[in-house]
Amino acid sequence: MSPMLISIVVPTYNEEHGIHEFYRRTKAVLANLEPRFSHEIIFVNDHSRDQTYQKLLELSKADNTVKLINFSRNFGNQMGITAGLDYAQGEIAVIIDDDLQDPPELIPQFIAKWEEGYKVVYGVRPKRKNINPIFKFATEIFYKLISRLSDTSIPKYTGDFRLLDRKVIDTLKDMREENRYYRGMVAWVGFKQIGIEYERDSRYAGTSTFSPSKYFSFAVNGLTSFTDRPLYFSTLLGTIITIISFIFLATLLIQKIFNPNFSIPGWTSLVALMLFFGGVQLLSIGLVSVYISKIYREIKKRPLYIIEETINFDKKS
Repeated sequence: MSPMLISIVVPTYNEEHGIHEFYRRTKAVLANLEPRFSHEIIFVNDHSRDQTYQKLLELSKADNTVKLINFSRNFGNQMGITAGLDYAQGEIAVIIDDDLQDPPELIPQFIAKWEEGYKVVYGVRPKRKNINPIFKFATEIFYKLISRLSDTSIPKYTGDFRLLDRKVIDTLKDMREENRYYRGMVAWVGFKQIGIEYERDSRYAGTSTFSPSKYFSFAVNGLTSFTDRPLYFSTLLGTIITIISFIFLATLLIQKIFNPNFSIPGWTSLVALMLFFGGVQLLSIGLVSVYISKIYREIKKRPLYIIEETINFDKKS
C-alpha cells in the first residue's frame, strides 16, 4: 500500500530564532511515522519582518517536503491557517504553531485517535508553563463567557493545535467567511471529536507577537462569530431600564399632582443616572456596531488572503 500523506500546517510570523528547532523536532516525529505516512510541511509566512522568510527559503531548498506560502502582507494567524488548509493535500492535516509551545511529539497520539475513528483530535492545555496570572484570569473569563453565550459548544482550554480529517478539511474550505475563529468553526462542523491533554511549554525562543489588543480583538471575534446573544442581552437590558424609568417617572408625577409643593432633590443622583443610562446606550450601540462591521466586511467579498509566491508545491513530497 502507498503511504498516506499527512500535511503539517504551520502559520508563522517573526519566528526566525525558532524555525530550525521546530523543523528538527517535527521532522524527527514525521520520520518515525514512515513508511505508513509520507508528509508535507506547509509554512505560511504572514509577511514576517525578520529573517523568517530567508530561513524558510533555505529549508525549502534543502528539503522539498517543506512547502512555503508567502503572503503579500500581514493577514493574521487565522488566515494563515486558512491558506495552509486550502493548499494541504494530505488525508489528514495537523495545525501547529512553530513557537514549540505545542509539542510536535504529540502528533503520533493524535494519529492514533484518528485511526480509532475520530475526525478531529485537538490539544487541551489546562496547564501552561510561565503563564501570566492576569492572562490566565482573562482566559478563564473568556471561556466562561463563550460557553454560556455561544450556540456552539467550544471545548475549553483548546488552541489551534489539532488534527483534522480530510472530510473536515473539505468542509472548512467551503466556509469562506472573513471573520474566522477556527476553534469555533471546527466545533461547529461537528463530526466525531476528542481532546488530548498536555501541559503547554514556554516559547522556545523570541517573544510573542500577540499583543493584549490582539488578544482582545481575537476574543471579541470569537464571541461575536458564534453567537448573537449579546444583541438580545442589550435589548433586554434596555427594556428593563425603560420600564424602571417609566415607573420612576410615574411615581414623581403622582407625587407632584397630589403635592404641588413637592420638589425633586438630589442633582448628584440625577447626574449619576444620566451617566449610567448614557453608558448603557453607548454599550448597546457599540455591540450593534460590531455586528454591522462584520456584515460590512463580509458583503465586500474580498479575497481572504493574497499570495505573493508559493514554493515546492509543484514537487512531490
